[in-house]
Amino acid sequence: MLLDLLYPVIQGFIAFVVMVVIVLMVVRMIFNYTDPNPFGTIGRISYRLKKSTDRIVYPAAALLARMRIDTRVAPLLTILAACVVGYFTLQLFANVLLTIDGVTRGIVERSITHIVGWLLFGFLGIYSLLIIIRIVFSWVMDYSNRILRFLVKVTDPILEPFRRMIPTLGVFDISPIIVLLLLGFLQTAVRAVLLS
Repeated sequence: MLLDLLYPVIQGFIAFVVMVVIVLMVVRMIFNYTDPNPFGTIGRISYRLKKSTDRIVYPAAALLARMRIDTRVAPLLTILAACVVGYFTLQLFANVLLTIDGVTRGIVERSITHIVGWLLFGFLGIYSLLIIIRIVFSWVMDYSNRILRFLVKVTDPILEPFRRMIPTLGVFDISPIIVLLLLGFLQTAVRAVLLS
């Protein structure tokens, strides 16, 4: 169905974008350490590359600067971020396409149980993914970032009550882990009861 048709195309596109980012970051890192003559041909290429990739490298460089780590390795952190974002994007598309396929199948079979089950299953999967993305992004992004603010606004309604009930373990807040386990259990229950 839709998952079988579209997902490989989306996967190929995201893999291509991540590979382009990796190549650009490796070349940028080489230029960072070789520091070519700015008036030569290689220097001009290095300047253009740095200028065009500054926007995606800046968050990593800012994080490293705050931690007093050499910012020349920021391209490595950017590569890691590109891989993580690519993975989460693929997971999000897989959940959405799987849900659309399931709902479509439920409509064809005229089964309201399957339609509701797949909508619930998809919602729980996407919501779990948003919580995971929030956790990962909160490690590397500032809370002034629009994406992180959106994730906080969307996930706080379920995380906040659990934060109040579950004490932290030192500096670690384990409430998101409990919420993810609960959502996973609910997803399994939905699959067993409504989609079997």
